[in-house]
Amino acid sequence: MALEILPSIDLRDGKVIRLKQGDYARQITYAVDPFETAARFRAAGSGWMHVVDLDGAKEGRPVQTDLIARLIASTPLKVEVGGGVRSEADVRTLLDAGAERVVVGTKAIEDWPWFEALVRRPELARKLVLALDAKDGMVATRGWTETSRLAAVDVARRIDGWPVGAILYTDVAKDGMLTGPNFDQTAALARAGDVPVIASGGVGSIEHVKKLTTIGVWGAIIGRSLYEGKVDLAEAVRVAEMSDG
Repeated sequence: MALEILPSIDLRDGKVIRLKQGDYARQITYAVDPFETAARFRAAGSGWMHVVDLDGAKEGRPVQTDLIARLIASTPLKVEVGGGVRSEADVRTLLDAGAERVVVGTKAIEDWPWFEALVRRPELARKLVLALDAKDGMVATRGWTETSRLAAVDVARRIDGWPVGAILYTDVAKDGMLTGPNFDQTAALARAGDVPVIASGGVGSIEHVKKLTTIGVWGAIIGRSLYEGKVDLAEAVRVAEMSDG
């Protein structure tokens, strides 16, 4: 199966930005329009787009839902949305806004029975993505400001066989740094069970994309490197498609 490329739009105050290592004080703001950006993603051959409500991630509730709904409506891309999702109502609001899948992180880790019950609702099968953001392999929560005692790979094993859409794995130390994902840890998660794994954080070159095609992950999120011209999205999509079979 070909690697899926998910170009990312991270939103803060309605602007397209990136954070270095999840640090809100280390923000890079890009002078691009989110709607035009989504159109460029589509033109480059992407089938998916990843959208993060960074205000929501910080405040613990979705904040930019209206903007995200308009963004989804503007594109035929399948859109995966995360940031501040803490309740079933948040999940359903984003699905009603047109999201194909909704990313849940902090709430799932802090209230596991809630997450399991939600995942097992038939109408939400494959609609939820579990975000495992890690520092030194341990799961971080609340916008990466707190670190748990859970190993990311153990969580991946726990949900083997569950109807989860994907695991979104981010190594916080790599995110926004363009130095490459944590390939070893990401591959370990992919081997831990049958839930598809999406690699996130650190993709800074086409060589990183090529390597990701070899480690068994379903998808790769690319953000900062696209905006700074270090990775050409159309080329990344072609490389990913060549990995099929």
